[in-house]
Amino acid sequence: MNISSGQFDEDADMSDYATFSHGLYIDGHWRPSSDGRMIDVVDPSTEAVIAQVPDATLADAAAAVDAAAKAATGWRETPPRKRSEILRRCFELMSERAEILAALISLENGKALRDARGEIAYAAEFFRWNAEEAVRISGEFGMAPSGANRIVVDYQPIGICLLVTPWNFPAAMATRKIAPALAAGCTVVLKPASETPLTAYALAALYEEAGVPPGVINVLTTSAPGPLTSAMLADPRVRKLSFTGSTGVGRILLAEAAKHVISCSMELGGNAPFIVFDDADLEAALDGAMVAKMRNAGEACTAANRLYVQAGIHDAFAEGLRERMVALKVGPGTDPDTECGPMITRKAVDKIERLVADAVDRGARILCGGTSLEHRGYFYPPTVLRDVPMDAEVAHEEIFGPVAPISRFDDEASVIARANDTEYGLAAYVYTRDIARGFRVASKIESGMIALNRGLMSDPAAPFGGVKQSGLGREGGQKHGIAEFMEAKYIAVTI
Repeated sequence: MNISSGQFDEDADMSDYATFSHGLYIDGHWRPSSDGRMIDVVDPSTEAVIAQVPDATLADAAAAVDAAAKAATGWRETPPRKRSEILRRCFELMSERAEILAALISLENGKALRDARGEIAYAAEFFRWNAEEAVRISGEFGMAPSGANRIVVDYQPIGICLLVTPWNFPAAMATRKIAPALAAGCTVVLKPASETPLTAYALAALYEEAGVPPGVINVLTTSAPGPLTSAMLADPRVRKLSFTGSTGVGRILLAEAAKHVISCSMELGGNAPFIVFDDADLEAALDGAMVAKMRNAGEACTAANRLYVQAGIHDAFAEGLRERMVALKVGPGTDPDTECGPMITRKAVDKIERLVADAVDRGARILCGGTSLEHRGYFYPPTVLRDVPMDAEVAHEEIFGPVAPISRFDDEASVIARANDTEYGLAAYVYTRDIARGFRVASKIESGMIALNRGLMSDPAAPFGGVKQSGLGREGGQKHGIAEFMEAKYIAVTI
């Protein structure tokens, strides 16, 4: 990457990690942090430090908000067609550079290259979708019931947006927020996870190449997200917070935003049930389970966390899943043959070990895996547990790893009750050949999204989000995603 010009070199040598290690991106310029501090970026496959990025200070955060404020008027007054064309160009450039972006994600995140390629395709699609939505923002016009006046409703950009994204999908979680915000006419400050910052900076250069004006997108990395986020939320020019991450952190940010009455969109934790009825197509259910459980090695908020299988098909499903999990190749994300990469940190592996040990202590049986791999890197093997009791911690806590806990159930009512026995409500999966039952169960499960006879539900054209402690608002979909970044203005008109 040519830092001075912001051009993305598609022939960049992936062994030269410094190529993707550069300054904070503020007002269209690359700059060091104001105190010169840096953050190490670690390859989870090797535990080696592969790069460093600037550690932003409060002064840097203020500069980013200043840049977003300076660019705000010009961007909101940019014609929708022009905004649309820039977003479309972002999509085209991401598609053209897909291989190098996927390799970068695999390097800093550890995810299998095949999953990284899927993420880039998904992430780019948010720009294509919102390029089309940018020119379809419409208002409302009607007569007041009294007949005294006309009601005109205009939809306007909400203002400067603070976007906070996690490490597990470093491209997609950013574009899912940036694209609708820009389509709506907002300027943004992105704070990506410090574990996976290189993708965010690589994409910042790509946005510049696509024609995004200086200050419209600003990117900060920090080792102290709490103070920086609080400072930006306290700035009266910031009017929107969009956060993807854990429910615990989400609660803290909601409390902070409440002090300043800031609009919030929250995509938080999950504890997805995966329900397989006796009449399900066994092979299709196993295919779906592998996608729902092992996409990104289980490090996804939508991952199947609790697998409930009806008694008649239970044993065949458990054995089929064991066979498929054992066959997965574990290795570095950048290896093209890898199917299950490392976890993001040693702490993540420790958590998985704790959950598996607790389940076994309570009576669960290990069908495969269940023991950490003893070599360099944050690896944990694909694991299947059966006879997992309801009181096991793994039945109530998000795993975020390649562990599939299977429990048996007898009837529809009992499995619905167990599926809903959680504070979360993001995603759920149901497999049955009886479509009436499928819709009946889907309607009773307390979840924002249901995949019926599918192992994958995410789509830029569909509203993504949860209920209960899994979040507020929706991302993507027709009108839903872009509406999160707009305010309705009512004008009463006498004609």
